[in-house]
Amino acid sequence: MQYTILCYETAADFACRADPDKAGPYWAGWSAYGATLAQAGVFVSGAGLLPPDAAAIVRIGPLGRSVQDGPFAEVKEQLGGFFVIDVPDLETALDWAAKAPSSSSASTEVRPVLQMPGE
Repeated sequence: MQYTILCYETAADFACRADPDKAGPYWAGWSAYGATLAQAGVFVSGAGLLPPDAAAIVRIGPLGRSVQDGPFAEVKEQLGGFFVIDVPDLETALDWAAKAPSSSSASTEVRPVLQMPGE
């Protein structure tokens, strides 16, 4: 079964990406995590996301389309990226999620991937 690991990060985590002193270890942790998933044969796909200020929300209402640029709500954590893995069960997915670099500073969410009818 496929599960998506949603990796949330704090503002400090996002700041590490561009900090010359912290970027190397930051990216090395994520690269190692992705490589470990791939070596275990459970990696399906994944991607990092740009910070929340690069995001936009689209809503369709009575007056048509409206677009709101980020950042949005003042929250302690924002979605930083995701991995889709293929493992036998939720417990295994939770074990992999606990190894994500984001698990030590923010939260990591695990959700089963929805199988569309007819797939």
